[in-house]
Amino acid sequence: MSDFATQYTLIIFFLMVLFLIWRPRGISEAIPPTISAILIFLAGIVPLSDITKILGIVSGASITILSTIVMSIVLGSIGFFRWAAYNLVNRANGSGILLYWYIILLCFLMTLFFNNDGSILITTPIIIEIVKFLRLKPHQQFPYLLSGALIATAASAPIAVSNLANLIALKIVGLDLNSYVAMMFVPSMVGIAVISLLLYYYFRRDIPSRIPTVLISYAQGKLSVSLSSIPHHPGPPHPAHSHPAHPHPDLHIDHLRHPKHVRHPRHENLVGHPRHQNSIEKVDQPVEIDMSMFRVCIVLIVLIRAGLFIGASFGIPIELIGTIGAILLILYRWYKKRAGPLDIVMKTPWHIILFAFSIYVVVYALHNIGLTALLVEHLREPVSANYLNASLISGGLLTVMSNLFNNLPSVMIGTFTLTEMGLNTSTLQIAYLASIIGSDIGALLTPIGTLASLIWMFLLRENHIRVSWADYLKVTIMVIPIGLIISLLSLYVWVDSLFF
Repeated sequence: MSDFATQYTLIIFFLMVLFLIWRPRGISEAIPPTISAILIFLAGIVPLSDITKILGIVSGASITILSTIVMSIVLGSIGFFRWAAYNLVNRANGSGILLYWYIILLCFLMTLFFNNDGSILITTPIIIEIVKFLRLKPHQQFPYLLSGALIATAASAPIAVSNLANLIALKIVGLDLNSYVAMMFVPSMVGIAVISLLLYYYFRRDIPSRIPTVLISYAQGKLSVSLSSIPHHPGPPHPAHSHPAHPHPDLHIDHLRHPKHVRHPRHENLVGHPRHQNSIEKVDQPVEIDMSMFRVCIVLIVLIRAGLFIGASFGIPIELIGTIGAILLILYRWYKKRAGPLDIVMKTPWHIILFAFSIYVVVYALHNIGLTALLVEHLREPVSANYLNASLISGGLLTVMSNLFNNLPSVMIGTFTLTEMGLNTSTLQIAYLASIIGSDIGALLTPIGTLASLIWMFLLRENHIRVSWADYLKVTIMVIPIGLIISLLSLYVWVDSLFF
């Protein structure tokens, strides 16, 4: 590539990163990458032949994510999220701390059974239902919302099928699913456990010790919920958490502001509105749920998700199975409720798909101007020196790249780099596994690091809950680097001791 192409691409790239972080006037995350991709294409740095390759890479993942989004919207329309929220609160038995750990466990298991994007699409609406149902104040909502999202995304590291990025180069480095799990499950679980404990320690003063209890009953297709508030010690309400007059406010998470003259939330027992002080209140919230439809939809979704794994073993494209399943759910919902697909079209975050494609174009431009060759030249010797170097350097590299331009294209660049270094098989495999830890756990440092994080931010905005980059980074900058380093060190010790 010419000097002009190199300089042009680097200028476009750094401007894109600047506008992604700055986001003037709250512009969508998809706008800076889209404009950058158009400018790069017009300059001929990424020709049409490369665009075709990128479409081939992105299309399958995009269709799979879209099919999962359809499942999530259908589940919401039949009352699944509210049903799950009420049952989770019921199991917490009045303990806000127990509810926190139940949410962490739910998010972890959902990612193992589905994938990180699917888990975010299913668990985030459940958590939103919980915090709204309990009338938690904004600073009390944040621990549940952010911790659940971070664990749901990090939980994609233990098994390869929980994250599409993990599967991109599995065969290239000579690993199958079984060997991947054998080498990665323990190290990544250590990292996830550390992150969970750090998150709890960070939020321990914001998590309410007591929450209302609920009683759930079913009668003639209705789910009836009784919410019992608990006595509240007198004290002035937190000024930062008073409700604005607008009937549909955007709640801004400002969880770190606790003026000295105000009681700290950990000393408050009531998590609802101040008007419920010193009272035991019953709030009945009947919910119309067609239980027969509910069961059929759940069975269909379980079969669809299982079909993804079974179909993959027979070489059937997972996007085909996901598409068929989504169509079946839409048709069944129309048959039972006469609800068309308009709400699905309106609620789908199309901009996230555009973001993924545009980011791929920008990263491909960096590859075309020699980024991969530069990385190979400077990193070959230190990475090949020993397994510890391979783990720390590869994991660190993918962490940086993922937080600059998302983990999906970063895994592609990282794999190109590793395979062109001429590493021996064992070093290549540990470097690849470390890069996955960087792209799954290290990528959580910023909201653009993973598609799951972007979907999470979108879902919060749709529910009038505003979380700024500053709110997000205040937490992740304290938690993610520690979890990442411990995960990478655990990978080195585990693999070096048992496999190589």
